[in-house]
Amino acid sequence: MSAAAVAFEDIEAAAARLQGQVLDTPCARSQTLSQIIGAQVFLKFENLQFTASFKERGALNKLTLLMQSGAPIRGVVAASAGNHAQGVAHHAQRLGLRAVIVMPQHTPMVKVERTRGFGAEVVLHGDGFDAARDKALRIAHDQGLSFIHPFDDAAVIAGQGTIGIEMLRQQPTLDTLVIAVGGGGLISGIATAVRHLKPTMQIVGVQTSRFPAMVNAIKGTAHVQGASTIAEGIAVGLPGEITQAIVRRHVDDLVLVDEGDIEQAIVMLLEIEKTLVEGAGAAGLAALLKDPARFAGRKVGLVLCGGNIDPLLLAAIIERGMVRAGRLARIRVAARDTPGVLARITGVVAEAGANIDEVHHQRAFSSLSIQSVEVELVLQTRNPAHVQEVVARLGAAGFEARVY
Repeated sequence: MSAAAVAFEDIEAAAARLQGQVLDTPCARSQTLSQIIGAQVFLKFENLQFTASFKERGALNKLTLLMQSGAPIRGVVAASAGNHAQGVAHHAQRLGLRAVIVMPQHTPMVKVERTRGFGAEVVLHGDGFDAARDKALRIAHDQGLSFIHPFDDAAVIAGQGTIGIEMLRQQPTLDTLVIAVGGGGLISGIATAVRHLKPTMQIVGVQTSRFPAMVNAIKGTAHVQGASTIAEGIAVGLPGEITQAIVRRHVDDLVLVDEGDIEQAIVMLLEIEKTLVEGAGAAGLAALLKDPARFAGRKVGLVLCGGNIDPLLLAAIIERGMVRAGRLARIRVAARDTPGVLARITGVVAEAGANIDEVHHQRAFSSLSIQSVEVELVLQTRNPAHVQEVVARLGAAGFEARVY
């Protein structure tokens, strides 16, 4: 499949169709992230779309073209881990079309329920996108529905490419874009638009190391694919044919980030920018955090491509982020098992300015002598230095304490 399947004129036409139907989202400089990274960092807030994802751009462009074709439409079917599903469901409902969405069985419930909330019929099938896609294609054949591919479709790619036009209109001095990659629809559309408008732009794609399909396809590597990732929106096992051709032609490089990089980026965007993103939406910032020297001094645009994250997953990510930052610590304190010893330990912790989250007073499951007790504390602290201060104060008070 040729990269010429999508032209800049297709993206311009898509922008005209989408005008007033989706948000022209802001693209703003983050002063704090710029200082941390050592580059000028600009954020395109696609998580502010009504469905909290850029995906509705491509979905609406495809649905509008189907409606304008004049051919009879019995309804549409799509396969998605959530964001494409919501985009198709929302705009199909607006246009009066029946929508059937096939989602992997382990899709976060927040995405499943929101998709149903848009009036779609949801079918849960398979362990990942590829199985869901195969099921959706069978439904399309059996019920005579139009299949809306989440990324390997020229009309969908053109819709996503409208982001590139907007970013350069809003921030014309950008010289680098760092874009999340799953199947490749987002980066293909943006790269097609940007290569026409500003050919010198550096374009870098980002995949999670657990789903490196596009990296393997383009670079000829053999990175092993994992089973799950917190960036389920880009958990694609097989990239598209159209998107591969466009990425080969227009994208300068592809990089991999780990789960911890993505977790850190989610927490930083929440704390610094007060904006909520899902794993895929944080992939661009994760790449900057992993290799800031590569982007030093550049004017980098990131697309916060989605904000649909399971609340329980978010809570776990925040807690793990606090541990990494030294703001949540676990220590063990050994002491003689005498009346009032727990009160003395907690008193020392309080004097050191730490707050106790959890206390476990352990006698039976301890390797200490029978006259001793082991107290496990989970503490809220300011930073790693504060943790060490608490440990030192406990030591000065006659207790044996260690972080673990």
